[in-house]
Amino acid sequence: MSIAVTHVLTIGITTILIAMLLTSAGGLLETETDRSAERSLETIGERIAGEVESADQLADEDDPDVTITAAHPRTVANSGYTVALRENCEAPLLDGETDCVELTASNADTVVHVPFTTDRELGDTEVAGGTIEIEVDDDGITLTGGNR
Repeated sequence: MSIAVTHVLTIGITTILIAMLLTSAGGLLETETDRSAERSLETIGERIAGEVESADQLADEDDPDVTITAAHPRTVANSGYTVALRENCEAPLLDGETDCVELTASNADTVVHVPFTTDRELGDTEVAGGTIEIEVDDDGITLTGGNR
């Protein structure tokens, strides 16, 4: 073979190998981003669930109005997220009769459900991640704020 043909083949094979490497690295990065977002949302969700239960326990018959302000990260894995309180969650490992905190990442394909226990009604609110106010009153538990 001539030198020109050898060079063309070498450049062609190198180009194909680099393209395959970049494609697989992009897929790996996306998978790791989703995993990171899921772990972060689980941690934040557990904190919020604990804060909701604490606010519920602090509210009593003498003073049913309680507000807890909690600071949480605004983003997870470079993605914004929303937080909502849901009644009777239908999610993996939940029986459909459990209340939960639902966290949804906007750029990562991730939704996390964290169960908690309360006898109060839950307001149908959804807030952005960040500083969140958990309000307990005669009407139930609601979330306000977010992303401050």
